[in-house]
Amino acid sequence: MTWLITGGAGFIGSHVVRSMTDGGERVVVLDDLSTGRAERLPDGVPLEVGTVLDRSVVDRVLREHAVTGIVHIAGKKQVAESVERPLYYYRENVEGLRVLLDSAVAAGVGRFLFSSSAAVYGMPDVDLVTEKTPCAPINPYGETKLVGEWLVTAVGRRHGMATASLRYFNVAGAATPGLGDDGVFNLVPMVFERLTAGEQPRIFGDDYPTPDGTCIRDYIHVEDIASAHLAAARRLVADPDARLILNVGRGEGVSVAEMVDIIQDVTGRTDSEPRVCERRAGDPARVVASADLVRDELGWSARHGVREMVESAWAGWQLRHP
Repeated sequence: MTWLITGGAGFIGSHVVRSMTDGGERVVVLDDLSTGRAERLPDGVPLEVGTVLDRSVVDRVLREHAVTGIVHIAGKKQVAESVERPLYYYRENVEGLRVLLDSAVAAGVGRFLFSSSAAVYGMPDVDLVTEKTPCAPINPYGETKLVGEWLVTAVGRRHGMATASLRYFNVAGAATPGLGDDGVFNLVPMVFERLTAGEQPRIFGDDYPTPDGTCIRDYIHVEDIASAHLAAARRLVADPDARLILNVGRGEGVSVAEMVDIIQDVTGRTDSEPRVCERRAGDPARVVASADLVRDELGWSARHGVREMVESAWAGWQLRHP
């Protein structure tokens, strides 16, 4: 069994590569290195540089490495950018997936694991988001993930391919400092950036209908995301008829204010009072996963707590910002 991991040199992808190789799986990585770094990969893991939009490259990689399963993580993931460049996001995320699936069907690949997102839900007005919560994405990024789920499921059903789509919630942390997130697009690195610059952390809105008035999110350690992929991949091998769509979260909510307090405590920068700014458009008050189905289907649950996420992310930040 050989797994192709697209985007395997990126932040999440490199953690998935590590988890799967540690678990004894044979993997090959396809990455265009637009945001990924080759040095993230373990020794001995083949790296093919290219894009899933290039059918000839995908065909060659599947053939030369005798790929029998695909973990598709490559794609664009910045919400604000997707609003500014919807055509780009649909090309990268939807057309790239279509090309990859077309090649996979032609090569007889029997298993396909898709990296999705809680962004498919939009602004759910529920305490816990289950897989049956209606999907109503509010930006092109979330739309492309939902379309991707539809496409993966339809192709799997038609061509006898076992499939799973994993809806990530808010990912943070790092297995090692060298695998830390290079981007500054999520809450944790955004607060790190402000604190290390001697500036106040920002909180966007403190008048939401939550206990402390700030948004509540479900934060999950990237190592837990990676172990969920290994569990899902093994399920696809064991169950050729699998058609799974699963939340991957901790099932626990943490408010933005609480998270900022934890970050300040971990970093030792407790003397900078957070500055409350206006709400950002499209921020729901609460998005917390129900993690029951993923536990029942895969026997998987998250192991890491919020403080562990922040401590490991901070070690990575310090490595890249001495």
